[in-house]
Amino acid sequence: MKAFLGILGTLLVLALAYYGMLRGWRNRQARQAELAPLPAVPENDKTKGVEGIYVATTSAGDWMDRIAVHELGVRSTADLAVSEAGLIFHRQGAADVFIPADHLTAVRTDRGIAGKVTAEKSGLVVVTWNHDGRELDTGFRPRRKADTAPLTETIATLIGVEQR
Repeated sequence: MKAFLGILGTLLVLALAYYGMLRGWRNRQARQAELAPLPAVPENDKTKGVEGIYVATTSAGDWMDRIAVHELGVRSTADLAVSEAGLIFHRQGAADVFIPADHLTAVRTDRGIAGKVTAEKSGLVVVTWNHDGRELDTGFRPRRKADTAPLTETIATLIGVEQR
């Protein structure tokens, strides 16, 4: 009987924790509801890019303030295609994200962003961009480490800035 009560108590604690996380996520979405819809992904784009993980989008400079609306906070397997039009994250299990080139302001490598911290200092490619008057950071972890530097350089060239 004690074992049954112990299991029941553990399940109750887990259910309460899950409910708290769900409520927190929904409150975050409500606070961020004013963020305008994202730019539409170009229809004719079938470009394949660098394979990796779309980690998350956060408020710029606050790597723990994940953006919960428009599926920007959803981590997913993706490839990142760079074109003259901008960046397209082709995501599996979530909507693709298009960042027009004229919205991009900076690119850098970093150790972490909400939901992912890497052992190496330059494990993530982080792009800073403006959307609806708000500055955002989007993190991407290339599958192959060798892709990080060329990808960062390509994005820096696209937006005409030096890496920071």
